[in-house]
Amino acid sequence: MSKAGGPTFEANLARLQPLLAALKNDGIGHLINGRRVESQTTFETISPTDLSVIARVAQGTAEDIDRAAQAAKAAFKPWSKWPVEKRRAILHKIADGIEANAEEIAILESWDTGQAYRFMSKAAVRAAENFRFFADRVIEARDGRSMPTPDHWNVSTRVPIGPVGIITPWNTPFMLSTWKIAPALAAGCTVVHKPAEWSPVTANILARICREAGLPDGVLNTVHGLGEEAGKALTEHPDIKAIGFVGESATGSAIMRQGSATLKRVHFELGGKNPVIVFDDAALDRALDAVVFMIYSLNGERCTSSSRLLVQESIAEAFSARIVERVRRIKVGHPLDPATELGPLIHARHHAKVCSFFAAAKEEGAIIAAGGAPHAGPGGGHFVEPTLFTGADMAMRIAREEIFGPVLTVIPFKDEADAIRIANDVRYGLTGYVWTNDMGRALRVADELEAGMIWLNSENVRHLPTPFGGMKDSGIGRDGGDYSFDFYMETKNICLAKGTHSIPKLGA
Repeated sequence: MSKAGGPTFEANLARLQPLLAALKNDGIGHLINGRRVESQTTFETISPTDLSVIARVAQGTAEDIDRAAQAAKAAFKPWSKWPVEKRRAILHKIADGIEANAEEIAILESWDTGQAYRFMSKAAVRAAENFRFFADRVIEARDGRSMPTPDHWNVSTRVPIGPVGIITPWNTPFMLSTWKIAPALAAGCTVVHKPAEWSPVTANILARICREAGLPDGVLNTVHGLGEEAGKALTEHPDIKAIGFVGESATGSAIMRQGSATLKRVHFELGGKNPVIVFDDAALDRALDAVVFMIYSLNGERCTSSSRLLVQESIAEAFSARIVERVRRIKVGHPLDPATELGPLIHARHHAKVCSFFAAAKEEGAIIAAGGAPHAGPGGGHFVEPTLFTGADMAMRIAREEIFGPVLTVIPFKDEADAIRIANDVRYGLTGYVWTNDMGRALRVADELEAGMIWLNSENVRHLPTPFGGMKDSGIGRDGGDYSFDFYMETKNICLAKGTHSIPKLGA
């Protein structure tokens, strides 16, 4: 066993082998209307650890998307009419299935994405929590408001919008897919899911678990493929009433254009260049832990990572030196090793993008205080050293562009006003993190930050009823609790007259 009492590296490797053998033998097909569907064209999904082929994946076409959309359309009315108690029970059964398959999900997700097992082992548990949370909210999904007047009763209610498209990202793909799919199913919608082509392996596990739990055919359909083909067909399909998307801001803009002809409702969780602001009166030990965790965990490949450290000038040098010490001790290694803290990046193209910022930092005059190079990891995959840039300012690319890797840029600030100015001086507005023991200042800064989510004296700790989403180029709409139902459902008002009001008479 490992030191933490969980599986050892050797046990994880042994568990991986039969899973890989099955994937290589069977490949990965679409799941449409409860049945496996192949495509004439396939693509390979590659492990970022050793660059080996995991499986061949069906490359979906517009015809495949149409077939899935038709299945979702046919299943919508029956599913939306299910008694809420029955729908609640099946969502809990799906959560049970996720928990029962948690090890398979964690191991395959680590191998497919390069994410460290220590984080992926928790992602499956979080995915089950997503289903349980929305299962218990099913009863309230249609709840509205009573708004009476002297002569009328006005009552609002919500009804499911119809078949929806969900396009999920390649970072922690299983958990993030449940974040979207669970509330859609709870609302009474049917789903066509297009997973990211760089991490397709675990999407079919979710579809299989849903089917085994008794989810009717056609309620959840999974179509693999490329964004410019399958993704575009999904966003343009007239029977798909809404698109939920997590990914890059440029892709979100393209989806909005593609869906405009059919007036699709969209919800986007997009990029970020999030600031963590550390004032000199902060609890610096706790702030240090949070700063390091929020950029170097999950390979830095998450939209909420705090990739800009804004630190007050009086402590900037000493605080940066402490980060350097921590960064140099981060364990880069095989993702299935429970001791690994940083695994390989998802794909060769992404690895090249992240590494390009090392040269950019030098050219622009920043200091590479730690890292700043590819890493010779086990297997020869897409490894990179955890990196810290200091001596930066907001004129530099490293301070303005989303790197989406284990790279932190330190920018000193003078005072509260300066910190707010620097924090807001980017096109993104997803999250902000503020560390200070002056609660008045914390609240003032939170009020001024242009971000959809702000944590004061904390790293990102997600509470499922709260709204999740960003401002500016970081997104449109909010997820979480009733906010999810507002997206996946239409609100209607029903006005009932008491028979007491005067009706105007024409031609009397």
